[in-house]
Amino acid sequence: MMLASPLIAACAMLASGSLLFMFLGQEPLHAFYVYFIKPASTLYGIGELLLKATPLILCGVGLAIGFRANVHNIGADGQLTMGAIAAGCVALYFDDVQAGWLLPLMLVAGALGGMAWAAIPALLRTRFNTSEILVSLMLVYVAYLYLSYLVHGPLRDPAGYNFPQSKMFHDAALLPLLLEGLRVNAAFPLSLLAAACAWFFCKHTFAGYRMQVSGMAPAAALYAGFSEPKNVWLAFMVSGALAGVAGVGEVAG
Repeated sequence: MMLASPLIAACAMLASGSLLFMFLGQEPLHAFYVYFIKPASTLYGIGELLLKATPLILCGVGLAIGFRANVHNIGADGQLTMGAIAAGCVALYFDDVQAGWLLPLMLVAGALGGMAWAAIPALLRTRFNTSEILVSLMLVYVAYLYLSYLVHGPLRDPAGYNFPQSKMFHDAALLPLLLEGLRVNAAFPLSLLAAACAWFFCKHTFAGYRMQVSGMAPAAALYAGFSEPKNVWLAFMVSGALAGVAGVGEVAG
């Protein structure tokens, strides 16, 4: 039953896509080849797919943990943006530093930036019972506007011909590439590690079990003495941290 929904969705997508391409006078099989097979037919294409998948994996893992506790944090884009801003500020502040500790510091700053942004809907949910869906979604646009303000103002490169962008990061602030000639970087194995850690957390820790019970049977969780605010905060902090790390991968990749 768990596989039924995605299988039905995939079949419906293929059927509707075939009808659409036939209506446009195009060959459906060739279109599916261009969409699904051709991008993975070269090493460069595979590298690009992995590069694009990295932030999706990191954000998706964090959100999945929250969904298990019935916490719907849909503002991962905003937390990613704030994580990217925090990491970028660290890289620009230490612009003249070539040291191995800079990247770890950027990762920590990115995680903290995402957590700080996720703390706003967590606080409003636990203190005022507001909808975390609306709050986290609206904060996405606040983060976008804040980023726009920074690249048009304090962080704009003075030598950048007035373009809205910061200075380029130096090599010590860039994630290492996995293979020469490809753009996929060290953020991809980090995303796989995050997925493995999330699986272990959900399956083999009491906190993960507590979150699952709270999501599936809130009344039973309340009877067992599980704290709903604690689960909400944990879900938001984990998802915010992972989204922030995804932001680091975007600016330092």
